[in-house]
Amino acid sequence: MKKITSTVVALAFSSLTTTFSTSVLAQSLAITNATVHTVTEQGILTDATVVIENGKISAINPKTFKADKVIDAKGKILTPGLIGSINQLGLVEVNAVSRSRDASEKKADITFDTSLAFNPKSTLIPFMRKGGITSNVVVPKGGESYFKGQAFTVNLSGEFNSVRHKNQAVVVDLGATSSGSRAHDLQQLTNKLSDAKKALVAAKAKSKGKTKDKSDKEEAKSPKRDAIEINALLAGTKPLIAYVDRATDILALLAIKKEFSLSLILVGAADAILIADKIASAQVPVILDPMRNLPGSFDSLHLALTNAAELTKAGIKVTLNVEGDAHNLHQLRYNAGNAVANGLSNAQALAAVTANPAATFNLNAGQVAVGKNADLVLWSDDPFELSSSVDSIWINGKSYSTQSRQDALRDRYMKPSDLPKAYSK
Repeated sequence: MKKITSTVVALAFSSLTTTFSTSVLAQSLAITNATVHTVTEQGILTDATVVIENGKISAINPKTFKADKVIDAKGKILTPGLIGSINQLGLVEVNAVSRSRDASEKKADITFDTSLAFNPKSTLIPFMRKGGITSNVVVPKGGESYFKGQAFTVNLSGEFNSVRHKNQAVVVDLGATSSGSRAHDLQQLTNKLSDAKKALVAAKAKSKGKTKDKSDKEEAKSPKRDAIEINALLAGTKPLIAYVDRATDILALLAIKKEFSLSLILVGAADAILIADKIASAQVPVILDPMRNLPGSFDSLHLALTNAAELTKAGIKVTLNVEGDAHNLHQLRYNAGNAVANGLSNAQALAAVTANPAATFNLNAGQVAVGKNADLVLWSDDPFELSSSVDSIWINGKSYSTQSRQDALRDRYMKPSDLPKAYSK
């Protein structure tokens, strides 16, 4: 009897282990007969097959393949998932409700890490998937300092492990202020970088003259947290994201970049059109909203719907975004479509919401290429058309729903009921 019991238990455990292992392993997938916009030198592939294994693209147009699941795209357009940037998605649920806002802090400084408050279960995230967005670069609003904190990147799976990279970039807000002078912030930034550079040189020289024991003690002293961030900027391991509009401020930042060998990213950059050649020569990417065409201040007098196309033509790596409220991020594809109407080619516009932000923020996404994360979208038609929609969306090779809170409310209140309208059983 004991032998039978032991055998049964062993078989049951073995069965359970096998079932668990199978469920943990990612299901392989092949998407066939797709019109694939690769956003690579391969361009557009027709009647193509994309194979996904372990969350990544493993093959494109292989002669043979094996997959757990095969989806016939029936000629529809397959693109990389769109990448949103420079917003507070997951940090703000309702702007009018202060307790649902975690993007800003009056005492915030260069170390402010809002990824700690990111809510992957925000009701906004499924709604953004409706717009074909699979990744996002989140930034804090910060507080009184021109240093606003740290940017981080996420996928829009809604899973608790969806933060991809924490503390990925330092965010500063420069330019016009309601009180004081813009010169102060630019001077303070320059001084901080200069002082930190001198301190690093002095520390290096000092360590060379120390005995081994004294040197070890010196290295044991950890630098302050803000110094670590400044040193990361100087080392080029962390980019500086700068909100800036006026040409003179951009030129000042380009000079700072050159002096300290910074990795610089410009956001807004209303006057970039005036100095496009200098920005291109410095190889500095620009993030802008292509629908921003009216001056909001004396710093932004040179906005135009054609700026995205003109900056791209000048050789600048342009990323398109949706300025302001994260609730409107799903409109990113429409912004890209308007940029096409004002001079960008379809290929350039698609790159500006996929490959360009991926390259700018070092994400393994934004292209349909072997080895890239399988963040993909199958569209009913041209993704930049208002009438098109997302047929299917995959993040890390896993299919996700585009069912949003808005859909649930619609279904709830349109359901036939004996109760008066606005009530539901």
